[in-house]
Amino acid sequence: MRAKQFLVIGVGRFGSALATTLYKQGHEVVAIDMDEEKVEAVMNKVTHAAILDATDEDALRKIGIGNFDQVIVAIGNDLESNILATVAAKNMNAKYVICKANSELAARVLSRVGADEVIRPEHDMGIRLAEQISTPDIVDAFKLGENHSVIEIETQKRLCGKLADLNLTNRFGVQVIAVNRTGRLEVSPRADFELMDGDKAVVIGSNDAIDRFRDYLDS
Repeated sequence: MRAKQFLVIGVGRFGSALATTLYKQGHEVVAIDMDEEKVEAVMNKVTHAAILDATDEDALRKIGIGNFDQVIVAIGNDLESNILATVAAKNMNAKYVICKANSELAARVLSRVGADEVIRPEHDMGIRLAEQISTPDIVDAFKLGENHSVIEIETQKRLCGKLADLNLTNRFGVQVIAVNRTGRLEVSPRADFELMDGDKAVVIGSNDAIDRFRDYLDS
């Protein structure tokens, strides 16, 4: 995996968790914030941390914002600063800007001022938890863009058998792209691969197809 370069703007609980995790995964991470205590808290857990005003275009230019693979604006609680930091990042030719929003209104505004992607962590986690507890067989689930989803399911008896015989693509419009069997991962399993009770299968499909498949699992 090629190490990437990330700039994390705002190191509150979300931003610091994001920055330190990316660093642990072997990436180069620069974290900035106006709060000295927050910067000091992550200083030894990222590549570089600095007290810096992310709404100041000159300051962003000096740290070479255009060189980062992705810029994450994790300010969240201060919408005005979030917007100004996003606009400044785009004006300084940031390649890809991801913004954290605390509301639907904030998400719409950030998208309109140039954010390439907007996330709502608490909202998104609430949806994921609801999907998991409403269908017990689902281990995890997340959206893949606007029109597709990926779910991980624990195989039950009626989903056991060869993939060719289960015929999930024709029946539901979904496809098994990986299977985890007691820690051993089978990627892009062939049609003659046999699902067994207790396997965890990763399934992809359009949102409508995933909904049909979920209804089948829940019936």
